[in-house]
Amino acid sequence: MQKLFRLRPSVAALALGICYASGALAGDCPAFLDHDFARLRSSEKVNLCKAYAGKPLLIVNTASHCGYTPQFKALEAVHEKYAPRGLVVVGFPSNDFHQEADDAAETAEVCYGNYGVKFTMLAASAVKGADANPVFRELGRQTQAPKWNFNKYLVKPDGTVAKYFDSTVTPDSPEFTRAIEALLK
Repeated sequence: MQKLFRLRPSVAALALGICYASGALAGDCPAFLDHDFARLRSSEKVNLCKAYAGKPLLIVNTASHCGYTPQFKALEAVHEKYAPRGLVVVGFPSNDFHQEADDAAETAEVCYGNYGVKFTMLAASAVKGADANPVFRELGRQTQAPKWNFNKYLVKPDGTVAKYFDSTVTPDSPEFTRAIEALLK
């Protein structure tokens, strides 16, 4: 009985350690990412914290009918190249600049059909102004709100923006590649 009693504090300490570690992991994700977002053309929701905590992110505001829409191809190439190293690409379609399709099926066709996108695409939401989703409110606070479609934010695992790129910087540019490489070091 005494031997059993001596083990219990160890078991309790182990349980406390597991609870502490779980809490520490849950606390590692920035609050602005701890929201559920609907996936594009899906009933499935994704919580960015639960899905991608501890990973660097490339967050992009997108639109289906923009002159920059062909950047989807380069964004998919970035996804394919850097996903094995931990980078997660997340697209947020938005009609804030009046260039997103009115229908989610059309947005999905542009992304998945026309450009072969396999990275996470979410349902359309606001990315600027008072109605901006919580992710873009914080990204705008840290850097600047999107002034147009295809603004790109490289975000460290702790939630700080490592680098912001406007629409004119393409995902296959040397400047962009250098920033990704620096983020993944």
